[in-house]
Amino acid sequence: MKVEDYRLLIQLEHYKTIRSTARHVLISQPAITQRLKFIEEYFGMDIFVRTSRQLVLTPLGEAVLQHAKEMIAKEEELHNRIRSSKNEVSGTLSLGVSSLVSQHYLPGLLQEYTKLYPDVTIDLVTGVSAEIKQTASDYHLAILRGEALQGYERFHLFDDPLYLFDTEEFAKGKYRPFIEFKTDADYQRLVEEWMYQQMDWKVRRTMKVDHFETAKQLMVTGLGMTVLPKSLITKELKKLPHIPLLDEGVPIQRKTWACVKKEVRALPQVEAFINLLEYKVWKG
Repeated sequence: MKVEDYRLLIQLEHYKTIRSTARHVLISQPAITQRLKFIEEYFGMDIFVRTSRQLVLTPLGEAVLQHAKEMIAKEEELHNRIRSSKNEVSGTLSLGVSSLVSQHYLPGLLQEYTKLYPDVTIDLVTGVSAEIKQTASDYHLAILRGEALQGYERFHLFDDPLYLFDTEEFAKGKYRPFIEFKTDADYQRLVEEWMYQQMDWKVRRTMKVDHFETAKQLMVTGLGMTVLPKSLITKELKKLPHIPLLDEGVPIQRKTWACVKKEVRALPQVEAFINLLEYKVWKG
């Protein structure tokens, strides 16, 4: 068994289907199916039950998965010790990053980082903050929005006020479609609580899309209103009708954090990336 085989089992258990796993890890479905067949033949048992909806671990499969996690942890610990003792900025930097940050801030950061430290390989996973929080232990460093992770060193990067946008002027009693997008529960709660307070508004929840960029584009074409963070607002968007989300006169906003375990920060490649984060001028 290879370390990559253990990683594949963990990914299959996390993403629940071969199709979803293939999409996230950028390996073809036939290749994953063939590799899983080999792994199950190696152990002489079924690790997953294939249902019409998802993969479900068998009782013995749970034991194999636990073994896989322990093997990965030991492998990573060994590599970390070697890198720390060399005190060289090299190896792999594993990042779990919020989708918004990964699209609007991370490219420039990584470009600068890789120029400074060309011997570091970047292992990047992006997703909504709730997904990053659930898998935070898989990464050297997590960048997420909302609440910071408990038990981690945290670095506050920026605050991001929220605004309601539309192509039509806002008016009390006027029905307007509301465009929602896939996000985490914390963000939804902020928007829901604010919308509930707007008793004079009449909103039709007609669309829910997969991404905030999609919601923004649909809003711009006149299909309805949507809530956007300040970091997404361009000069063109500022020309459209928009109002800030306020709670008793105070702007409703989301904090963005970088979170890292103290022992992981000792790795040279992680400390180098944190230094870059701290010196960056963030614009929320």
